[in-house]
Amino acid sequence: MSLNTGHGLPFLPGNSFRDLTKSAFHRAQTLDFKNGYALPRRPAVGTGQDPLLSVNISHSERKQLIRDIPNLTYGTDTHRPPPLDFIPAHAAYDKKVLRFYGYFRQEALHSPAEHFRIRPVVIYYHLEDDSMCVTEPPVENSGIPQGKLIKRQRLTKNQHGGLYHWKDLNVGMDMSLFGTVFRITHCDPFTQDFMVSQGIVLNESESIPSDPYTIHRAQAQQTHIIPYEHNHQLERFLALDRQVLRFYALWDDTDSLYGEKRPVTMHYYLVDDSVDICEHHEANSGRDPFPVLLSRQKIPKHIKSTCVSPQDVKEYFSPEDFRVGEEVTLMGRHFLLYDCDDFTRKYYEQNHPDILLKPLTVDTRTQQDIKRVIPPYNGFGSLEDSLQNCLSLIPEPPKKDVIKLLENDNKVLRYVAQLDSQNPLDEGRRFILSYYLSDDMISVFERSTRNSGIIGGKFLEKTRVPKPGSSVENPEYYTPADFSIGATVEVFGHLFVLMDADRYVLRYLESLYNHIPEHTLSSLRQKFGASQTSAREEQHEGKKCLSGCGLCNL
Repeated sequence: MSLNTGHGLPFLPGNSFRDLTKSAFHRAQTLDFKNGYALPRRPAVGTGQDPLLSVNISHSERKQLIRDIPNLTYGTDTHRPPPLDFIPAHAAYDKKVLRFYGYFRQEALHSPAEHFRIRPVVIYYHLEDDSMCVTEPPVENSGIPQGKLIKRQRLTKNQHGGLYHWKDLNVGMDMSLFGTVFRITHCDPFTQDFMVSQGIVLNESESIPSDPYTIHRAQAQQTHIIPYEHNHQLERFLALDRQVLRFYALWDDTDSLYGEKRPVTMHYYLVDDSVDICEHHEANSGRDPFPVLLSRQKIPKHIKSTCVSPQDVKEYFSPEDFRVGEEVTLMGRHFLLYDCDDFTRKYYEQNHPDILLKPLTVDTRTQQDIKRVIPPYNGFGSLEDSLQNCLSLIPEPPKKDVIKLLENDNKVLRYVAQLDSQNPLDEGRRFILSYYLSDDMISVFERSTRNSGIIGGKFLEKTRVPKPGSSVENPEYYTPADFSIGATVEVFGHLFVLMDADRYVLRYLESLYNHIPEHTLSSLRQKFGASQTSAREEQHEGKKCLSGCGLCNL
């Protein structure tokens, strides 16, 4: 705990006293603020201080104080002009840039074609913050990364860290920036006027020396003068470019093995007397789609057995050799020109009126339509599944009626059937025949009978059963209209006699009475009506027995 050295007491609240030996000589404050308003401060009682109160000053004296503003407070009175308004540098020199032009020399060490390069640059000095940047104007096909060489920043001029100022710049001087010496040759008019206005005398302007390699390249890229003997080729190109004669021809290749006649299109280019042949491609023709039958080239009229060089050829095919309605032989192949387009027809009318065009009507079909024959059913798998192998190379599963599957899902018609067989061992065998309405399939299940010696279970998998006598290629399958009580159903050589059915069968067939034969519905109604009568009689007889009528032996 610190002590109050003035009185030797601990520095605690109540032990601190004002030092009477110290005096205050500052100007007393006469105003105080209360609730944001300046009010005269009242001195403490007994201090002897007399504050300056505004109430002690008259109204006339207050106005005189306001009018009489002293011009001189300290020192002698001197007549000086009023100070100018201060303008900061960033506002006075905004967008004012000094531009100097120059160059630097770059040595080419590993080039036999040049020893050095002269690269012109532009030096910008921004007056608002004394920053500088150096850029190089782009030169076409120079192969040198050009543009901004030194980004905008303040640059040092010596090893002591001194920065470049616009007073240090002048025309005809060298300045070293990052180890590269730049030579300033001249400046723009604004820079010249600014430097002169600041009292700086500019040196004489210099010219940027030319680059020897650039001069050498400019001499090599002079326009080539076409000799007189080649002028006709240029004239022909300008006159006949993109003018093509088009002929429709039929290539007769019947002399070769498996040969046939193929339609082709023949183009004759007037600009250089070249010819190309394109073959017509049809879908599913079985041929490889080659782009052209004969690539564009000049075709000689007479071909020798030995290798032909351009010097040995004396004459090439010309437009006079292509006549519509006649046959032409190109590269040992025979082509019958049977027609041409409108441009070719107009060209012959204007330039070769003596050549008559005789269009022909020919059969351009490459092959006849072959009727697809579906082979007979071999018995393996279902008929629809086997048919897919004949319709496509990669067989797809047969399409199903999705709406029928959704509407008739889990709807099954069940019948009780008895096997009709000459074998006495089959007597008494009972089966459940199920008809699935969703996909028109049938399954047969045998009910097990005690001491029959035959194991019950699944007799026929779920499958579609054709009617007897229907063809294999166009089979006719069983429908619910064929299942009447007492009817015989043949299932792959086995005969089943329908003995009974579910009550749901009658309700379903009655909902479709317009599509169901009457004898089928009547057989089901009679069966269920007889069953109901017998049930009522048995119930009635049971009641009699229970009532003690004496008709039974209970």
